Amino acid sequence: MTPLPGRPVRGSATGRPIMALLDLLGRRWALRILWELRGDSTPTFRELQQRCDGVSSSVLADRLRELGEAALVEHAGEGYGLTGQGRSLSGTLARLDAWAAEWRPRL
Repeated sequence: MTPLPGRPVRGSATGRPIMALLDLLGRRWALRILWELRGDSTPTFRELQQRCDGVSSSVLADRLRELGEAALVEHAGEGYGLTGQGRSLSGTLARLDAWAAEWRPRL
């Protein structure tokens, strides 16, 4: 079942929105798929599979279905793209990427 706000998810019986998002993004390949869709192109299933270093077709199909149910990804013509909410999340992930580039953990 796709993690969505209001549904029980890992870490939250009430489905707090942040917990639902973390459950969704924590699934294998979900973040990579979103990252690969961040531009303006709409890759086909096969192109997206290649961009994701050969993720299996069954896992890619499952993640695209879940991300679609979460209104983050849509099938656009022959390919896939981010929805408005997906683009908003992509901007947030870009800021997280910038933070990570500056991250200096103590050793």
